[in-house]
Amino acid sequence: MAQRININADLGESYGAFQIGDDSALLDVVASANIACGMHGGDPSVMRRTVAEAAARGVSIGAHPGLNDLWGFGRRRIPVVAEEIEYLVAYQIGALRAIAAYEDEPVTHVKLHGALYGMANEDLALAEAVARAIRVSGPELIHLAPPGGALERASRALGLPIAREGFVDRSYEACGALTPRTAPGAVIREPEIAVERALRLACEGVVIARTGEKVALEVDSLCIHGDEPGASEIARAVRSALESAGIEVATLPRMLM
Repeated sequence: MAQRININADLGESYGAFQIGDDSALLDVVASANIACGMHGGDPSVMRRTVAEAAARGVSIGAHPGLNDLWGFGRRRIPVVAEEIEYLVAYQIGALRAIAAYEDEPVTHVKLHGALYGMANEDLALAEAVARAIRVSGPELIHLAPPGGALERASRALGLPIAREGFVDRSYEACGALTPRTAPGAVIREPEIAVERALRLACEGVVIARTGEKVALEVDSLCIHGDEPGASEIARAVRSALESAGIEVATLPRMLM
């Protein structure tokens, strides 16, 4: 059983007049925040506010780069080439680092968003481009990525620190991949199911697939999507259950100490 685990959430995805999620409520619970960098969501003012709120709570800050797809919230698979992705990821990391400097806070990790997360984890050329972008932006940056895929392999090959991630609010397939969002039951909205999943991942290193198979999934961090209704309720239930089981909830830098 894990003695400590991270809880992260994808935050700062509002932009302009459009409000997405309840970031303040989630920042009261999670230990690390993946902050959108303006491509799939977020804008400079939202980034600034989210960084300040995270810093005030001792929540570690990470860049959450996605495809240049504000219209589709970064969840559409858009054809790209590796060179474009390398510079797009580096650009977004740099944007968050500049905003975080206002709070004199370090950016400690990087986690891809949406379609880019899935595409790069399946395509080694894209994964290598992402890893290069992270290394150039800061070789100390922790790459928060799914276990066992191209992203982990590419980052380990370049010597980047890795934290492996599992999802408590998404369904898995028997192969270990996330269930496509178009499939029934892909998104988990019941806190009791999310709690059961979190405890299995933390205590046993497994997840039960949508079709009933037990899938090995060793993780360092548990993700909650901040744009989902009820995300803060799920986060509170998950954290309470983990701590009741004697598991410390820690920031990503502390996880890798």
